[in-house]
Amino acid sequence: MTIHELLNAPEGENVEFKEAKHSFEFNKLLRYACAIANSGGGRIVLGVTDRRPREVVGSDAFDQPERTRAGLREQLHIRVDFEILCHEGKQVLVFQIARRPSGLPVHVDGVAWWRDGDSLIPMPEAVRSRIYAETGHDFSADICPGATFADLDPAAVQAFCAKWAQKTGNDRLKHLPEEQLLRDCEAVTGDGVTYAALVLFGNHASLGRFLAQSETVFEYRASDASGPAQQREEFRLGFFAYCDRIWELINLRNDIQHYQDGLFIFDIPTFNDRVVREALLNAICHRNYQFAGSVFIRQYRDRLVVESPGGFPPDITVENILDRQSPRNRRIAEILARCGLVERSGQGMNLIYEICVKEAKALPDFAGTDAHGVRLTLNGLVLDKNLLSVLNKIGAVRLESFATDDFLLINSLFYKQTVPAHLQSRIKHLVDVGIVEHVGRKKFVLARAFYAATKTRGTRTRLVGLDRATNKELLIRHIRECGSEGTPFCELQQVLPGHSRSQIRTLLHHLQSDGLVRVDGTTSAARWFLCHPKTEGGQT
Repeated sequence: MTIHELLNAPEGENVEFKEAKHSFEFNKLLRYACAIANSGGGRIVLGVTDRRPREVVGSDAFDQPERTRAGLREQLHIRVDFEILCHEGKQVLVFQIARRPSGLPVHVDGVAWWRDGDSLIPMPEAVRSRIYAETGHDFSADICPGATFADLDPAAVQAFCAKWAQKTGNDRLKHLPEEQLLRDCEAVTGDGVTYAALVLFGNHASLGRFLAQSETVFEYRASDASGPAQQREEFRLGFFAYCDRIWELINLRNDIQHYQDGLFIFDIPTFNDRVVREALLNAICHRNYQFAGSVFIRQYRDRLVVESPGGFPPDITVENILDRQSPRNRRIAEILARCGLVERSGQGMNLIYEICVKEAKALPDFAGTDAHGVRLTLNGLVLDKNLLSVLNKIGAVRLESFATDDFLLINSLFYKQTVPAHLQSRIKHLVDVGIVEHVGRKKFVLARAFYAATKTRGTRTRLVGLDRATNKELLIRHIRECGSEGTPFCELQQVLPGHSRSQIRTLLHHLQSDGLVRVDGTTSAARWFLCHPKTEGGQT
C-alpha cells in the first residue's frame, strides 16, 4: 500500500493511525494489534496524524522494527509483518496484523481486546460467543456422561499445573486443590467433566470406558519392511501423563549430524525436540475424536511420520496451513494455551517450517493426507550443509526477527527454485536488509557474500549470468564472424539462449546507438552487420 492510499484510507477497525513522532509504548501497540486482529486484521500506521486531513509527520518509534515484529508475534501468536515507507524524507512505519484464528479470539495478558469507537475495551461476551461458533460444535467442550474426578490422573493434573505455574509465574497455582485447578481452566464445569479433561488428564481405565480412541501409539521401525515394529508403546492416558515419554523414546535413536563452518563444529540432531513436540501437539489438538483410530508416531532412522484420524480442520488446506488457524477442539486448545503450549499449537506449523529451513532439512510433507486422516512426514537428514553456512552468515539474532515467509524465500532461492507468488511480497524486505540481490528483471539471488561464505561464487555467476558488456561482446563477435553474409536474429538468440527476444533487442539497440552494428531489412529477412569505423580521410 502506498502513502497516498494510506492517507485516504478510512480509519476504523482495520486501520489505526498514530503520530508516534519520537516514541510509542510497546504495550499500547500490542493492545491495538490485538484489537485489530480480533476484528479481522489490518494495519497500524505510525508517523501519520489520526485526524483528517491527515499529514505525514514521520516516526522514530521502534528503531529496530524486526525486533518489534518478533515481540508482537511472540505475544499474539499470529502473523505480523511490517514495511517502512518514505514520504518527503519522513519515515512511516506500518505494521500489518493478520486476522485472529478461526473460532478463537487473540488475547494479551488474558484479555481479548476490542475496538469501541476510539477506545479499547475487553471483547463483549456476545462477540466472543459468535467467534466460538465459527468452527461449529466443539466436541472437546462437551460433558462426558458418567465421568467424574476419579477418572482423572492426579499425575497428569500436576504436570499441567507445573507448566501453568511456570508460564504465569504464579506459584500459588501449585497449592490449589485439583478440583479448583480444573474448574479454573474449564476442563471441568458445573455440569461435569468435559471430553477435553479426559484427553488431557484421563487415566487408562476411564479412557477405555469413555473415549478409547484417545490413544497415541509410538513405533520404531528400522526399515520400511512390513511386519512388527522393533519397538512399540501404546499410551491410552491423558496427554500430560505421556508427552515427555514420547520424546524420550524418539531421542533414544536420535543420530547427531556434524557440520563444520570454519573452525567451529555444530551438531544437528536428526529429530529436533521442538519440531517433534509441535507435531504431537497438532495431532492431539486438531484430530477428530469422533473418528475411530489412534494417533500414530512412527520413527524411522531418517524420518518421523505422524498420523492422526480425521482430515484437516474446516477451511484448512496444505496451501493455507501457514496462514490460517482453525482449532477443531477449541477447549483443548484453550487449556494448552494456559500453560504456554499454545505458543506452539497456535503457530506450531510455522515453527516446524522455520526450523526445517534453519537445519537445512526438507520441508514438511503432507503426502497421504485425505479426508480420513492427516499424515505428516518430517525428514531428518541435512540436505545441503552450505545452506547452514548461509544461515550462520546471516546470524542468529537477525534470523529471530524473520517471518516464516522469509525463511521459505531464502530456501527457494538457495535451491534455485521458482519463488512462489505468495512469497513475492517479502523480496523487497530481504533486498533492503542485504540478504537478497536484484540482478535482473524479476530475477533475484542470494547476496554475493553468502556465495562467498559457501565457496560457491561460480554458482552465483552462472545464476546471475554474464554482465551486459560481456553479452554485447558476444553478439559483436558472432556478427563479425558472419562477415558480409550478415546475421539473422534467430542466430543471435542462440548466442544468448538465456535471454528473451526483448532483452536481445535492447542490447542490439544499444550497439546501434554506439555505431557498432547496423541492420538491413525487416522481419525475418533482416540481417545484422558490423559497422566499420571511418578513417581520418573519410574512407572506411
